[in-house]
This record gives sequence, structure tokens and C-alpha cells, in this order.
Amino acid sequence: MATEAHEAAAAATHAVGMPQLDISTWANQIFWLLVALVVIYFVLSRVALPRIGAVLAERSGTITNDLAAAEELKQKAVAAEKAYNDALAKARAEAAKIVAQAKAEIQADLDIATAKADAEIAAKAAQSEARIGEIRAGALESVTEVAKDTALELVSVLGGQVDAETVSAAVAARLKG
Repeated sequence: MATEAHEAAAAATHAVGMPQLDISTWANQIFWLLVALVVIYFVLSRVALPRIGAVLAERSGTITNDLAAAEELKQKAVAAEKAYNDALAKARAEAAKIVAQAKAEIQADLDIATAKADAEIAAKAAQSEARIGEIRAGALESVTEVAKDTALELVSVLGGQVDAETVSAAVAARLKG
């Protein structure tokens, strides 16, 4: 019984401490530690790390592709802006050309209308001058006739004998100045 009591006391002493610090179990613990580390290493190196590497490579590729696409879109936007500005400049030039052409056409029409109006005015002025000339000539003839008739009447009232040719010559001489 003494040995049993001694063994029980030794078991109680060993049971009280931490099992990791028990030297008798270190070989077993080291073995399982190495097995666990090897299993973790193979799981990480064969399964987890390739997946993580693939995800990182995919992300890197996606980022690179996105940056390249963004640069390409930026170049397209710059080209589109340049094309827009060129088209706008062409449209402005075309509008200015159309405005200048319209002004030229309007000016040509105005010049034609002005020339036509000037020609009509000149024709009417010539007609008016001809009519005035006719009226003057008619008035001069009328005045001459009235003067001749009046002179003949005066001479006959005053008692003189005068022929019509002498009165006509005297009136014509007086009208000339």
C-alpha cells in the first residue's frame, strides 16, 4: 500500500502542474507540433496561398486593365473634344461664310434696286424736264400770241395802222431781251 500511496502522491504532483512542462510528454508534443506545422504548411502552400496569389494577380490584372481602359477612354475623350471643337470651328466658319454671302447677296440686290431706282428717277426727271420744256415752249408761244394780240389791239385802239408782221417782229425782239 505504501507503493500505491507513493504512486498516488506522485500522480497528484504530476497532475497539478502544466502538462506542457512535463518532460516525459515533450517528444510526443514535438512530434504532433511538427505534424501540425507540416499539415498547415501543405494546406497553405497548396490551397490557400495559390488562391490568395490568384486573387491578388487577378486584382492586379484588373487594376492594370482598368487603368489602361481609363487612359484609352481619356484619349478618346480628348480626341472627341478636339473633334467637337474642330466641328464647332467649322460650323462657325460656315455660318460666317453664309452670313457674308447673304450680306453680299443683299448688297447686290440693294445695288440693283438702287440702280433701277436711280434709272427710274433719271427717266422721270428727263420726262419732267421734257414736259417742263414743252410747258415753257407752250407758255412762250402763248405769251407771244397774247403779246401780239394785245399789241395789235392797242395800236388799233390808239388809231394806228400796223400790220401783223411788224407787230410780230417787235414782240419777238422784245422777248429776246
